[in-house]
Amino acid sequence: MKNRSTKSIRNRIILYIALSLVATCMVEVFFYYNLKLVLDYKAEVEYVNTGYYADISISEVQLFVMIIIGIVFFVGLFMLLMENIIRYLDDMTKSVRRIAEGDFNEVVKVQGEDELAYIAASLNDMTEKLSELMEKERDSERSKNELITNVAHDLRTPLTSIIGYMGYLTMKNDLDEETKANYIQMVYAKAKRLEKLIEDLFSFTKLNYGKIAMRVEKVDIVMLLNQLLDDFYPSFTQNDLEYELVCKKNSIIINADGNLLARLFDNLINNAIKYGKEGKYIKVFIKDGEEHVVVSVVNYGYIIPKEDIKNLFNKFYRVEQSRSTNTGGTGLGLAIVKNIVDMHKGTIEVHSDLDGTEFEVKLLKNFDVDEEVFGA
Repeated sequence: MKNRSTKSIRNRIILYIALSLVATCMVEVFFYYNLKLVLDYKAEVEYVNTGYYADISISEVQLFVMIIIGIVFFVGLFMLLMENIIRYLDDMTKSVRRIAEGDFNEVVKVQGEDELAYIAASLNDMTEKLSELMEKERDSERSKNELITNVAHDLRTPLTSIIGYMGYLTMKNDLDEETKANYIQMVYAKAKRLEKLIEDLFSFTKLNYGKIAMRVEKVDIVMLLNQLLDDFYPSFTQNDLEYELVCKKNSIIINADGNLLARLFDNLINNAIKYGKEGKYIKVFIKDGEEHVVVSVVNYGYIIPKEDIKNLFNKFYRVEQSRSTNTGGTGLGLAIVKNIVDMHKGTIEVHSDLDGTEFEVKLLKNFDVDEEVFGA
């Protein structure tokens, strides 16, 4: 478009110059012949009155005046023909000035298909991108503020409890051994929760801002999930939960980052335990396909409302708004899950109804990279 539009505007200017020259020449010829007729008439009158034929010709002054009239006429006509272009440039200048002042809602009117239209369209594209960039900056700033606010709240709660119990242990010398042991156990539990909060925070920030490098290798997804479920056995027992791994194959090899997948399914299983206690049962299904492997983590507890499903993977979002130690968490677990799935170019879907709540993860079996890939 650029070469074609540049030629178009140049042709328009050349055309306006040519039209102005032709019109000026016609005016000059008109003035010349009319002046010549007047001078000839004066010569004839002089001949009749005196009997002598006077040679009256166009003087230098008259010629100069004709040239000045021609120049003025040419410039005036050319400016008149250029009026639309000049007005369009003036409108564009005003729009650019408003954009420079920060009004990114300003839209430059696009007229025709010439170079000016190309510039106007480019300005609109630039304004749209600047507006999007500014919006992203504002979202980033809001996210930082939100991150600080939520982290401060989440860290302060267990830290306050730790300080309180340690204060009792330090100041109360008459506490019996059983009470001391209970306080120490509470301090330990709060410290572990604090450790989990900090771990989630670091994992999220590293994944979200591209600070973790993927190291893709052969991973046995069946063995990985078996190991994770075994690691969660104490949690299953403590919460009176039964679990089952359903897979038709003893081994399924995929290309992936084993550590990141372990974190992904660790979070999903932990989430199923927290919200699936009432169902008393957790199932993990592994389905092997030609290009993908699908892993589903299903619990039969709390049903997630449909309006909440779309927000589940947003950072700090909780279906239940309490910040209890039982289910409150950091609100980062599922955001971390989504980041890891995206890094593996996979998908994750959630279904929740009376038949259970299912988190379905689909991963490429032959996910391949030539070099280290960093988190998005």
